Parts: sequence; C-alpha cells; structure tokens
Amino acid sequence: MRWSNQLHDGAVLLRTPVILASDDIARDLAELDGWGERAASVARTIERSPEEGVALALELAQHAGTEVRPIGEGQTLELLEVLATVAAADLSVARVVETHLRALAVLRQARDVMERPPQAGRGSTWGVFDAESPSARLTATAEGARWTLSGRKQWCSLAGSLTHAIITAHVGDTTRRAFAVDLRDPGVRVEPVEWTSRGLAAIPSGPVTFDQVVAAPVGGPNWYAERPGHAWGGVVVAACWYGGTVGVARRLTQAARERQFDQIGRMQLGELDVHLHYGRAVLAEAAAQIDGGGAIGVSARVLALRVRSTVARLVDSITFQANRALGPGPLAVEEDYSRRVADLAVYVRQEHGPRDAAALGEIIEAAATGP
Repeated sequence: MRWSNQLHDGAVLLRTPVILASDDIARDLAELDGWGERAASVARTIERSPEEGVALALELAQHAGTEVRPIGEGQTLELLEVLATVAAADLSVARVVETHLRALAVLRQARDVMERPPQAGRGSTWGVFDAESPSARLTATAEGARWTLSGRKQWCSLAGSLTHAIITAHVGDTTRRAFAVDLRDPGVRVEPVEWTSRGLAAIPSGPVTFDQVVAAPVGGPNWYAERPGHAWGGVVVAACWYGGTVGVARRLTQAARERQFDQIGRMQLGELDVHLHYGRAVLAEAAAQIDGGGAIGVSARVLALRVRSTVARLVDSITFQANRALGPGPLAVEEDYSRRVADLAVYVRQEHGPRDAAALGEIIEAAATGP
C-alpha cells in the first residue's frame, strides 16, 4: 500500500483523506476525484434547494451501493476512502450515502444467518434507525409468521425521503430485533421536527410513529447488536467525520497559500497535519483488521470504540485550531466553511465521549491481559 500523500496545486495537505489501497495512484486519485466532484455538485444543489439536493444525494448513494463493496468483504479500505472523500466535499451528502451503504451491509450480513433475508429492491433507498430513547418505544409483535411494528422511534434521519429502513424494535423486555420496513406503508407517520441547528439542516432526524406496520425480520433476536458488523458501522461513520475534518483543514491550507503564515500559523498547520496522520493511520489499521478477520466479538467493539474516540478527538482539535488560525471571517461570511463546521459539530456528537471511554475501560479491566 502507498500513502496518498501526493502534492496537489502546491497544497501541503494530503490530497486524499485516507490511504490509497492499490499501487495505481493516478487511477485511484482520478476515481476519488470523481466521487468528490459529484458530492460537491450535489452540495451546491442542497444549498439552493434542500429537497432537490437530498434526492440527488440519494441517487449518489444508490450508485455507491452498486460500485462499492460492503464493509468486511475485502475492500473495506476503498469503502472508507470513498466515504471520507465524499465527506471532504460535503458532510450532508456523506450522511445520506453512509446510511444507505450501512443498511445494504446489514442486509448482506443477514445472509449468513437467514435463508431468505429481505432484499434491497431496484431503485430503493435505505436508512438505519437503531437509536433508543427513554421517551419512545417501538414494539414488534408476531402473529404467526407475520410481524408488525407499533410505537414511536426517535432519531429517524431522512424518514420522509427514504423508501425503506432497517429498524430495531423491542421483542419482550430484554430482546431487540431488527426489521426491514417499507416507509411508504400507510401506518408510517413521519412527525414534524423543529431542527433549530444549522448543522446537517438538510438531514434532520425526527420521530416516526408506526401503527401496525408490516415488517420483515432481519436476523434473529439480538443478532443486530451482537454481529461484528454493528461495531464496524461505527468505523464507517468515523470515516465520514474524518473526511469532514479534511474539508476544514483544506481551508487552512488555502489560507497558507494566500498569505505567508508566521511561526504560529505554521505551528498550527503542522499540528493539523499530525492529527490528520493519526486519523489516516487508525482508519487504515481498522480496515486491515476488519478484512483480515481479526475484528470480531469483543475485538470488534474495542476497535470501534478506539477508532471513534480517536477520530472524534482529532475533529474537535482540528476544528478548534482552524477556527483560531483563520479568525472570525470564514465562520461569519463563508457559507461553505461555516456550514461544514456546523455539520461536523452535530455529526461527531454521535460519539458519546466519556461514556464510550468508560465502556472501553470496562472491557480492558475485564481482559486477562493489559493493553
């Protein structure tokens, strides 16, 4: 493998977000540039018309579903690189692509435990609604071989734009199970949400109410959360965070080209590059472990916690350094930069900070050997 550290237009920052997986760097750069250019074009439409832009982002997601192999199937690094490249262009577009690809991966993983798992039909667009909230509960009920969902589910991103979703629901008091649902079912009601944040404003996540909605099981009881792919999904999301941070970092390198930095500015640029190197190395190692078969069971959970924590910290650090180095101007008057920073602030908070660190510490404490 070769690092993707090709200089581009005199930029100091590495041109592509992660690591190129083959020796044909020129070809890979051209392919990645294509993904970035398409994402940037969709982003411009989102600025003008969010509804039209989301529709185009879903088309890009469908294209990615046919071009990029799911995580864990031998090309995980390429998957992470494509998502990071899209996110470097625009985080809202990456959020759409990521959720569709994650759902397709779950459906493919279900083939290992089911004879006839649900399939993603031609032209369908998918999301994953697996967050839990103490104020809402979704219950699955079986009547013979027929399952239905009733109740309320929080944090359902793009529920009004997608055709289908994989949704987790309670089956009894201690069991959860995943189901595939057609969101066009008349029993599905997408509730309005007051999304006051500027971050990811085109991709609001609100509640959805289900009333006796027919659902198809995906895997067995508790399979969804116990499979290695559940943890791998956290790595996929972290690649999007990383790509979004590359977009922030590019603005600082642009400033370095436009004016001569003093010693403090150069220090900030150097610090930024070091943090990006952390992220590249961590994501590359994660891809190798996943494809090599080493990220299963507890190891998968440990890997995801480490990757997400590392990337979340570098997001916060790079954003802070870039904002301080650039001053108030870009945040105040540059639409692309200010929206990117706001998108990152919302997106990266999917990482649970001290709680995730405590979860990792609990695993290490219970292990027979130390780190």
